[in-house]
Amino acid sequence: MIQKLTEKMIGYFTGDPKRIQHFIKVHSFARYIGLREFLPEHEQFLLECAALVHDIGIKPAEEQYGECGGKLQEKLGPAEAEKLLTELEFTPQDIERICYIIAHHHTYDSINGRDLQILIEADFIVNLYEDGASIDAVKTAYGRIFRTESGKRLLRTVWNFTEN
Repeated sequence: MIQKLTEKMIGYFTGDPKRIQHFIKVHSFARYIGLREFLPEHEQFLLECAALVHDIGIKPAEEQYGECGGKLQEKLGPAEAEKLLTELEFTPQDIERICYIIAHHHTYDSINGRDLQILIEADFIVNLYEDGASIDAVKTAYGRIFRTESGKRLLRTVWNFTEN
């Protein structure tokens, strides 16, 4: 199912290599962190699926508003994801959780599950790199956002810093 969803998302973002490479990287880091945190199998599955579709709201946001800020992604992403996930015959319960994660992946004050926490951490790791963040910005994100030991370790390793 993850392979089918990956193929659908590559097709969804046809002609947009930046978006395709972004969700592939977020998926890879989310998978890595989830496995290191020993998520139960189904929670790991939901995490990986959410990582693949987390930015699906970018396309309708750009089409409707000419921009794609995080809050627009959260607002418009779930409906887009629901269509795609329904087409792939995901269960209603799985669609609900994945859409919840999409609707909250830029909201950091009410994280309600390790799957959402890990997705946010993976997305931060990729965004910090893609945005050319300074080491100070990386350390600030580390202190404010990162909660899992595996996510913290990964961020410290990628940017080669030690915890103070």
